[in-house]
Amino acid sequence: MTSPSPAQRVILITGAARGIGAATAAALAADGVGLVLHARADSPQLQETAAQCRQRGTHCVTAFGDMADSTTAAHLHDVALHNFGRLDGLVANAGFADRKRIGELTMADWSRSIDALLSGFFQLITACKDSLQAAPQGRVVAVSSFVAHAYRLGDSGFPASSAAKAGIEALVKSLAVQLAASGTTVNAVAPGYVQKSDPGKSAIDPAAWAAALDRIPMQRLGQPAEIAAVIAFLLSPACAYVTGQVWHVDGGLTL
Repeated sequence: MTSPSPAQRVILITGAARGIGAATAAALAADGVGLVLHARADSPQLQETAAQCRQRGTHCVTAFGDMADSTTAAHLHDVALHNFGRLDGLVANAGFADRKRIGELTMADWSRSIDALLSGFFQLITACKDSLQAAPQGRVVAVSSFVAHAYRLGDSGFPASSAAKAGIEALVKSLAVQLAASGTTVNAVAPGYVQKSDPGKSAIDPAAWAAALDRIPMQRLGQPAEIAAVIAFLLSPACAYVTGQVWHVDGGLTL
């Protein structure tokens, strides 16, 4: 049996193949850092993210699984302990957007969002809680969304996603209280409209993206690296006294 790799700090990032997850991995990558990069399935994008992190001296492993599957969270925690012997931080980023409106949204659609987003986060924190509390500076950051706060989006409503993300934010606040005595902090980041590295993966069409710019005071889309910078800050020692908060990184969209 191989011994765990030495790392001064170990972070698990779900949904790390592209976008905010990949940008967060890049922001954290450094000598002495261990990263567990998750995706639903293996892909060239995930392996490229891992390779770039390793070039910076990061101990990096990949792991796979659907967050709606009840076994995935425990598996990811096991991967962290097997490879590093510890877990210091969790970035719950995996997810998707469903823009079907009430009347179009089926029960299966609804369950898919709740199971993968809200229940997936619940299972992650349940699996990782003890390890995070045992860490010298345990950190949890959940990636929420502006759709939990802004609802007048024309034809771009996201009722299932809105409900799931709002639930994640409530769970963040409850968990922050529960873990506060151990020094473990729990926060959420709520991005606005973020530039997609792969436009084909977007839940809205180009016309809707153009309309979105009219709702953003800064008149531009956010970049994944800008969201990742805030996540990295919330994971840092500098944020030891910040917990239970939702950080809006949206160019003023929710003002």
